Amino acid sequence: MLTMLAGAAGSILEKPEFWVGVSFFGFVGLLLYYQVPAIVGKALDERADRIRAELDEARRLREEAQALLADYQKKRAAAEEEAKAIVDQARREAEALSSETRRSLDESLVRRTKLAEEKIARAEAQALLEVRAVAVDTAIAAAERVLAGKVSAQSGGALVDQSIRNLKGKLN
Repeated sequence: MLTMLAGAAGSILEKPEFWVGVSFFGFVGLLLYYQVPAIVGKALDERADRIRAELDEARRLREEAQALLADYQKKRAAAEEEAKAIVDQARREAEALSSETRRSLDESLVRRTKLAEEKIARAEAQALLEVRAVAVDTAIAAAERVLAGKVSAQSGGALVDQSIRNLKGKLN
């Protein structure tokens, strides 16, 4: 049996699969001896921690960005409301100014119309006075000619004297 074992052992030692197995187990043994799985695990844990920290930082930055975005959206909405209020106020002021200008223009038009009517009335009165003055002058000239032709110098003097006497009685 020993020979059989020796024969079997000799044949096993000659097979390459045996040596591959021995090499493999020797390599795994060396890895375990130098604690390579712990080092690899530690490196993987450190890498996982770094990734987790980066993810946390990215999450924090995202939350800050969302807060900033919300803040800017609020500011934009407030600015839009303020701009709308300014436009509405400007529109009301423009309408009030337009109304005031229209009212002022109407008042000015009424005032100018009244002034024009007064000027026309004065011009009519002046024209009437001038027409009357011309009519009186014409009537006096006509009466003078008529009287000069009908009244003699002597009877004219008597008429003047009588008029003066009548005048004295009317004045007292």
